[in-house]
Amino acid sequence: MLKTTLLALSLIFILPGCSDSTQNSVEEANSMVASNVYELRDTQNKLYKVTKLGDEFHLESYDNKLVIYDIFATWCPPCRAIAPHLSKFQEEFKDDLIVIGVTIEEDKTNGDLIEYAKEHKANYPLMNSKANRNFSNAIASAINVGSGFPIPLMIMYKNGKYITHYSGSVPPEMIRADIRKALGK
Repeated sequence: MLKTTLLALSLIFILPGCSDSTQNSVEEANSMVASNVYELRDTQNKLYKVTKLGDEFHLESYDNKLVIYDIFATWCPPCRAIAPHLSKFQEEFKDDLIVIGVTIEEDKTNGDLIEYAKEHKANYPLMNSKANRNFSNAIASAINVGSGFPIPLMIMYKNGKYITHYSGSVPPEMIRADIRKALGK
């Protein structure tokens, strides 16, 4: 009787370890990890994957490049004013820098952003993705500017590590100086 009871108790504790609940736990853990990967698509439908590890943001396939995320809106005057300067920086430091524009507007078409790029000389990839808002909020949270952050919000990373950020209208010369410093030039 005691052996039967022990066997029954053993089976109760062993069998749940092989059930679907274990599989669900693994899937839940994987989905938590996956939630830190932001899949951003530009106006040409090119995919850019950004992985958040702690407070670091790693842009896949752009290791060793300086990355500037330009969080903007098409209606924002300072956003429009800085766009041609960001394009110039990307051209000037083309081997070492990539600028990624991330709109916070959810109702823009790719055509709207392409027109914005032409009109304001934003010659860098502009993301138009459902993940834009979550991505922007994650960066804002990581650098402690809050959910009601001002735009443009430009954040500079090297190998996923935070370098600096700018909120609102800033002199382009200051951004250029920080780019040069981050690149050791």
